[in-house]
Amino acid sequence: MSEVTIKRALLSVSDKSGLVDLGKALAARGVELLSTGGTAKALRDAGLTVKDVSEHTGFPEMMDGRVKTLHPTIHGGLLAVRDNPEHAAAMAEHQIGAIDLVVVNLYPFEATVAKGAERDEVIENIDIGGPSMVRSAAKNHDYVTILTDAADYATFLGELEQTGGATTLAFRRKMAAKAYAATAAYDSAISQWFATVDQGEHFPPVLAAAHTRVTTLRYGENPHQDAALYVPRNPAVTGLPQATQVQGKELSYNNYNDANAALELVAEFAGAKPTVVIVKHANPCGVATADTLLDAWKDALECDSVSAFGGIVATNVPLDGPTANAICEIFTEVVVAPGADEAARQAFERKKNLRLLLIDSLPDANRKGLVTVPIAGGLLVQDRDAGKIEKADLKVVTKRAPTEQELEDALFAWTVAKHVKSNAIVYAKQGVTAGIGAGQMNRRDSSRIAAAKAREAAETHNFTEVRTVGSAVASDAFFPFADGLMAAVEAGATCVIQPGGSIRDEDVIKAADEAGLAMVFTGMRHFRH
Repeated sequence: MSEVTIKRALLSVSDKSGLVDLGKALAARGVELLSTGGTAKALRDAGLTVKDVSEHTGFPEMMDGRVKTLHPTIHGGLLAVRDNPEHAAAMAEHQIGAIDLVVVNLYPFEATVAKGAERDEVIENIDIGGPSMVRSAAKNHDYVTILTDAADYATFLGELEQTGGATTLAFRRKMAAKAYAATAAYDSAISQWFATVDQGEHFPPVLAAAHTRVTTLRYGENPHQDAALYVPRNPAVTGLPQATQVQGKELSYNNYNDANAALELVAEFAGAKPTVVIVKHANPCGVATADTLLDAWKDALECDSVSAFGGIVATNVPLDGPTANAICEIFTEVVVAPGADEAARQAFERKKNLRLLLIDSLPDANRKGLVTVPIAGGLLVQDRDAGKIEKADLKVVTKRAPTEQELEDALFAWTVAKHVKSNAIVYAKQGVTAGIGAGQMNRRDSSRIAAAKAREAAETHNFTEVRTVGSAVASDAFFPFADGLMAAVEAGATCVIQPGGSIRDEDVIKAADEAGLAMVFTGMRHFRH
């Protein structure tokens, strides 16, 4: 069966957007309207004739409305295979009329949870009859049209216009698929609430998470890979998907990935002095904090101006004109900031392809949550790395204690190292990264690469001294041997911050003492693979 004429419709919606216009359009075509509760009232208030479901079934609503559509007359009218003689005979025998259209959206369970409702109210907002009707109608889509999203009303009415009051099988199939996705997402939200909130399970036996597609992307990491952007239903955290793109080309998969890395790092400096983060291939290549945003930009850029070409920039304060003009002097893919003044916007307008993303606020760097990594045959799930170290948490393990400035530099370097791919080494001095070594197979090489980048920066920008001299160096994990530490000594670092915990800690501490270094242990590791 291809086209099915709509003769009877059942409407029962929580979200009444577009309901009256839809009801009027159906009534104009002579469609009988069945409804319940607030939906029926809204339609009647608009002057439409509505038949109560209780009148249709001959059975009253009861139990505070918990039982109203759970009736054979309703589900028989939805599930009957119209050209099956046995089904037709059963309908005739029990006086079951066919229902051709179901318009249902579900009780606002997620919104009820989000507003912090008590348990009883949450439970009452678990819809039972709605999902049952949705699933019945969707299963029998050969004969029944199901609408679960008000955004589809216009398309549906277009179908009726083109067919003279009917829907096509292709449309019904599309709506059925969307309907099952809606009920699956709804059930996943309920199951996760029961597991994590009601029962307090950290890792529930079944991880049922629903996401909504925002857009498809041009391609993934490489042109031969397809990609799309999804967001969790009712996300608690705002980020790039919720940003306003002021200008520029469409964001790519890599743009999103890199910009997110920049945003997550700059969020560590929320409320701090103006800070600029420059990221390339999801690794920071320059980070700086200064009295002005322009100075922070210059300092961050000088850390590794080669890698900054074609990179991502994020700031912790709104962009101003001078900083925007400076950023525009090099090729930049994306700029992310919590606002931009008019001068900054005008500066960026000269770079039509540059993507400018403005967010309402920085995400909470210490928020809780789960992160997932797909592997062959499974999914790894862990807590988000929300670890944070304060000065009071540090343990001095060397004969020489760090100075106050060395402590500040150490914590700055440690914060940046948390966002660098392992093995990670970060040199920093006076709120500026001096050199960053990322993603090497051993810590010694990361130390050497970071030092080499610092020397190159000194040569490029005519520094009087390499910035690693007198710097603090952070290591995301312990030094298993003293060789990585010695590379830092050769670079001129005077203070080391690392987790500690190696069986060779004493050898490393001894080497630090012999070199006159101050070293502190955090007791916390920040691997990032």
